[in-house]
Amino acid sequence: MYDRILIPTDGSEGAEAAAETGLELAAVHDAAVHVVCVAETGPLDGLRLPGDAESAADALRSRAAEFADRIADRARERGLEVTTATPSGPPGPEILDAAEAVEADLIVMGTRGRSGLQRVALGSVTDHVLRFGDVGVLVESHRDEV
Repeated sequence: MYDRILIPTDGSEGAEAAAETGLELAAVHDAAVHVVCVAETGPLDGLRLPGDAESAADALRSRAAEFADRIADRARERGLEVTTATPSGPPGPEILDAAEAVEADLIVMGTRGRSGLQRVALGSVTDHVLRFGDVGVLVESHRDEV
């Protein structure tokens, strides 16, 4: 039923839980897995960190690669075919671009990543993907433990 599953991540607990669901589905359907983690660099592109030659944007890209690689490693452990991508830009559109590029049959993602004021200021990435995408989306809700 599914040949290519896109799993976006931001390294949050919700994204990690959704990734597990996506990997289980991929194993059942013998689907290829495509992991994407968007480095949301925005105006940080030229900003340098104090005492470091690495720019803030480079640090965000490096972190995005680590998050994507962590899920890719779990996919490989299951014997799944996997690719990763770490584009820079606004997460919602970049996730949809990645889904189109790999011709994804399904996107599996969480509902919680950023929270509080960041979420209000930036909007919901999941909401963007649901509203503007033309591929099926499986959303796994993640609630903080109280």
